[in-house]
Amino acid sequence: MHIEKVINIFNRLFVLWVMLAGLVAFIHPPVFIFLRSYMELFFAMTMFGIGIVLNPHDFVNIFKNFKVVLIGVAAQFSIMPLSAWIISQLFAFSDEFSLGLILTGSAPGAMASNVLSYLAGADIAYSVSLTTASTFLAPILTPLLTLFLANTILNIPFWDLVQSVSLMVLLPLLLGIVCRKLLGERIEPYTKIFPVLSSLFIAFICGLVIALNRNYLLDITLWIFIAVLILNLGGLSLGYLTGRLFSFDKLKKRALSIEIGMQNAGLGSVLALKHFNEKTALPAIIFVFICIFTAAILVPIWSKTR
Repeated sequence: MHIEKVINIFNRLFVLWVMLAGLVAFIHPPVFIFLRSYMELFFAMTMFGIGIVLNPHDFVNIFKNFKVVLIGVAAQFSIMPLSAWIISQLFAFSDEFSLGLILTGSAPGAMASNVLSYLAGADIAYSVSLTTASTFLAPILTPLLTLFLANTILNIPFWDLVQSVSLMVLLPLLLGIVCRKLLGERIEPYTKIFPVLSSLFIAFICGLVIALNRNYLLDITLWIFIAVLILNLGGLSLGYLTGRLFSFDKLKKRALSIEIGMQNAGLGSVLALKHFNEKTALPAIIFVFICIFTAAILVPIWSKTR
């Protein structure tokens, strides 16, 4: 089988790798716990790989469609953080879980949303533009929103969060873009491998959080899953309604729905582990698994009605 086809199949099975990592971590936590000291490096390498595969045309699309991108990013950084805060208040969760939920809601869009937009027959160019723009804004907006919404819950180290997001997201992303520019066509044959590495690193991070929370997972109530499900479904629904409000075409509405409904939970969990504790990282990982199941339902339905 051609290597490119193998890579494409591997990337499409991202859901499977995350679930396998979670299963192994739950059954035998030591397999992943030793990775904790490398988690920031894993995430930075993921963002470097994303920078490598970003095309200059992706940035052109942002400025060519500035109004619709601005609407999408504004919706991303308002709907999800506020929804997370409201849900945490309604369900009266512990301080750690409430903070983790807000941190998850304040994260930028996930790169996985681009793949899902493609599979669902959504506007892939718009999806990439939204993810790129929200990722570049994350070093300021993610800490700022977390500080604003969660400061009454626990002490929020704002500047430490800014530094962490800058070092783990912005810097490696820019380095990847620079490397792509400097190497030009010479890097092209290797670009397909970076999404594979990103998938593996995110799976490792998910496995690590589950391994660290194995005992706590056994005590998770149904209400916790319901709350995270509401956050995911609320993002998908309100994202679609926002597109409808601004008269977006069908494919853009789908892309906005997926973009808002999915968060960069990998970033949320790494920040939680670095600056808070294991329990704070848990909502992000639960969110990942719930996103997987809702996407598994949504993608086939939309892909048949392109």
